[in-house]
Amino acid sequence: MSSGLASAVQFAGSLPGSILLTLGQAVVVVCACSDMVRLLSVPRSHRRYQANTVFRTLAPAAILTTALKALIDAASGAWPNVTAGMFVLVVLIYRWRTDTDEDSWWKGKGKALGRWFSKRTSFGLRPAPAAAMSLDGRPSGHQPGPYPAAAVSR
Repeated sequence: MSSGLASAVQFAGSLPGSILLTLGQAVVVVCACSDMVRLLSVPRSHRRYQANTVFRTLAPAAILTTALKALIDAASGAWPNVTAGMFVLVVLIYRWRTDTDEDSWWKGKGKALGRWFSKRTSFGLRPAPAAAMSLDGRPSGHQPGPYPAAAVSR
């Protein structure tokens, strides 16, 4: 076992690690319960909309938590826990990726969030207005005057 996995197993055995893993498992349970409610509720109902929104929001965190728990169990050698964790992980990923339910707050948010993010991160490089440039390409505030004489060799 590598030193990184050994320290992860030690952290999981400590009180803060146990608290974090317990909170992560609570997220997995809430995600699974909301998926059950989503399956049993009437299509296009408010209950289904809420359950689907909760599932879609918590599924990535639940997948990450389950994968981390399975990795820690594998590093500590608890193979029945690895088997159970991998089963839950596969079910979560399958339910998250295959169900194309239309009742969710996240529907259509990808493009809207992408536009919002691109507006926030775009640079302010915009072309100058045409009124600020004269016909010869110099700014309109430039007064014609004596130009420095070019050195002419005779």
